[in-house]
Formats: sequence, C-alpha cells, structure tokens
Amino acid sequence: METVRVWDPLVRVFHWGLATAIVTAWLTADDLQNLHEFAGYVAGGLIALRLVLGLGGSRYARFTQFIRSPRRTWHYARDMLKHREARYLGHNPLGAAMVVLLILLTAAVAFTGWLQTTDAYWGVEWVEETHEALANIFLVAVPLHVLGVIHASRRHRENLVAAMITGRKRAASGSDLA
Repeated sequence: METVRVWDPLVRVFHWGLATAIVTAWLTADDLQNLHEFAGYVAGGLIALRLVLGLGGSRYARFTQFIRSPRRTWHYARDMLKHREARYLGHNPLGAAMVVLLILLTAAVAFTGWLQTTDAYWGVEWVEETHEALANIFLVAVPLHVLGVIHASRRHRENLVAAMITGRKRAASGSDLA
C-alpha cells in the first residue's frame, strides 16, 4: 500500500507535546502547582507554535488547507451520519473544527491560568472560575476528539493514531480528497 507524508515532525511534536502538557496540567491541578503552571506555559507555547505552523507551515499544517466553512462542515457531518462521507488526506471538516476548538480552549485556559499569576488578577474569583470552567469544557472536548479519531479510523480503515506518530497516511485514491 502506497503511503504519503501528511504530518510533518513539528506538527507531530506539537500534537503529542500538547497532549502531554494538558494531561500533566490536569493531573497536577490540585497538588503540584509549580508543575501545573509549567505545563500550562508549555501548552501556551505550543499553541503559539501551532499558530505559526498554521500560517506558514507545511501543506497539511496550514489552516487554509483544512479549515472549512460552517456549511461545508455541516454537509460533511450530514454525510457522515449517512455513512457516505469522503476520506480526507488531511483533516476532515469536523476534525478541523475540533482542531480550532482545542486550540481556542487551550489558549483560553492557558491565558486565564497565566492571569492568575499576575498581581492584577491574583485571587480574582471570576478568573479562577473561568479557568476551571474552560478546563471542564476541555474534559468534554478531548473525549469527543478521541471518539472522532476512532470513528474516522474505523470508517476509512486507517489508523490515525499511527499516522500522527509516523506522519504517513494511505495515499489518496478514488473519491478521497487530498
């Protein structure tokens, strides 16, 4: 089976680094404040890297390659429910929407976490509550992301987790969209 490179090393380092930083931050939220904050800074830095890659990175890292209109995303979701969705070499429209959501959530959680370390917002209740609420939304979004990966992997008979490790996916054929 012919494969092609889709995810470059920086995208893969970003993905797994962000996953590690988020899990670390979540696990240390109540007990290890210094490690929690460090993981938050790492996550924020990785989001900055992803924004740079999204604007000027490799083909499949660029936002212009995978972010679709709400209408196209809705049509993809409808087609998925009817089991007739196209296979995308990069992110499919729902996967792209999840990428955007996770980037925005991570940035917002990191920002509100950082605010809590400043003199102006130290101990300010609404900042703490916003940080915690965003983190809880994250705890819903991540399992949805994983379920989407499992669904797309099964539906298109390819291991997307392996693709995010190796950077390679099955080459496009037939009705696949590159």
